[in-house]
Amino acid sequence: MDMSAANKKGLSLFALVMIGIGSIFGSGWLFGAGTAAQVAGPAALVAWVIGAVFIGMIAMSYAEVGAAYPIPGGMARYGSISHGPVLGFITGWAVWIAVASLIPIESIAATQYMSSWSFGWAKDLVDAQSHQLTAFGMGVALLLTILLWLSCYWSVQLLAKINSLLTLVKFAIPVLAVVALIASGFHTDNFTAHGGFAPNGWTAVLTAVTTSGVVFAFNGFQAVVNLGGAAKNPGRAIPIALVGALSLGLVIYLALQTAFLGSVPPEHLAQAGGWSGVNFNSPFAELAKLLMIHWVVVMLQFGAFISPAGSNIANVASAAYMVQNLSETGFFPKKLAQTHPVYGTARPAMWMNLGFSVLLLVTVGHSWKTLAPIISAAMVISYLIGPIAVGVFRRTKPDLPRPFRLPAASILCPLTFVFAACALYWSKWPNTGIVTALTLLAAPIAALVLSRKGEKNLLRQFAPAWWIVFFLGALSLLSWLGSTDFGGRGTIPGGVDIALVAAMALGTYFWAVRSGVEAHHAGLPGPDPVLDAEAAATAPDDRTAPERELTPA
Repeated sequence: MDMSAANKKGLSLFALVMIGIGSIFGSGWLFGAGTAAQVAGPAALVAWVIGAVFIGMIAMSYAEVGAAYPIPGGMARYGSISHGPVLGFITGWAVWIAVASLIPIESIAATQYMSSWSFGWAKDLVDAQSHQLTAFGMGVALLLTILLWLSCYWSVQLLAKINSLLTLVKFAIPVLAVVALIASGFHTDNFTAHGGFAPNGWTAVLTAVTTSGVVFAFNGFQAVVNLGGAAKNPGRAIPIALVGALSLGLVIYLALQTAFLGSVPPEHLAQAGGWSGVNFNSPFAELAKLLMIHWVVVMLQFGAFISPAGSNIANVASAAYMVQNLSETGFFPKKLAQTHPVYGTARPAMWMNLGFSVLLLVTVGHSWKTLAPIISAAMVISYLIGPIAVGVFRRTKPDLPRPFRLPAASILCPLTFVFAACALYWSKWPNTGIVTALTLLAAPIAALVLSRKGEKNLLRQFAPAWWIVFFLGALSLLSWLGSTDFGGRGTIPGGVDIALVAAMALGTYFWAVRSGVEAHHAGLPGPDPVLDAEAAATAPDDRTAPERELTPA
């Protein structure tokens, strides 16, 4: 499903940058600053910098792979190209879960902000004690999810055309909110009172990176990679759009966090007993209401609909691409990849994503704060294949055209993978266990599909994928036994746990790259979508073998 379905010329660089910015400014900015302040206090500012550096490193590895393989929804295919069908399905499954999960959480965000409305019924959307959606609130969030989904179901082309306008509006609202909050009174003592700059310690800062919406907020970079294949010049557009969107996102998020920290009235902070007690259902709207800035309240309530709606344009399109790619590899039914002849939308894939969104909403989606840490952990798992694919392709495909080449890749790729492992560990137990179980559910599904297709040597097919099974299992075990600061039992003391995670991740990275190289020697990845296409174009009389869905023994 191409967001620009009828636009044969492809997305412009400006449009791709707007897609990236629009995805970064989803519901993350509405809740991220408030949640991060509650977890880490003023040191939440550091969490945003750490998160931006981490996502920037991940994005640059995907910039090389995405520019070399400009496939729409390519993040669901890179594992298959680098290691073969089994790892491709496991990593593609992880990417699909992470992207599809974004659809319902945007509706949850809008619903929580609706609770700040002055109408009596709006107060019944969120429970005052638990700060979670009531049954009525769940119903409203479900209705919004369906409405946002339907808007893309019938008119994705129209929404793509107005996406740039929506992004500019979404960008203007947080900027105006920052200016208004700071102008209302800025309290510098808030940054040192009630426990100092880092009242909950520096481990809380690391936890805030993944549990408070920092990674969640910057995850919009995926839209650039997944939709960049439709750009006019993907090799140039993808890295520029990534750098531009992430840089601008960091500036605005730091401004939002600073404005929130400095604008909370000192008496309210004292009454709450410090930052841990500052718990707003709709952070910026309730803060503006507390400060009697009514026009900002109205603007934020409007923005709570614009931001999720704009982000879901890319979310629905990207999630459909994921399903299409998994269908093309043979692990999902082929009919899920079918596109509508008029609208250009992959409607069967969209129906599947809607079903998953509703399931997530009614089971664990009771609040933005509850769902965001799980989605963030799933996002981190979906990032793992990027730096590994760079390492594999550098060794196995030296002739692959690389419009963007990651500098110092031999150092940055292992470091990026280690950083990702630490970020997953910071997600805290039991979030690590939950997303590990969801991800590894793909392994028995892959075995079942292969068996039904007549594969006799499953061990051969699974050989390039054992590293991810070990990695996720070992990290979950370390998370369970690790420091209580990260939700563990405390069997492994703090500091030692991080060192073990880093050492395990570093060893796993080189294992994963070696597995990819060996998979290529065994012919498991199958034909290369770029190199083989070029070979076919230069030798039109040759008959090249069709791309295999699954490589048999």
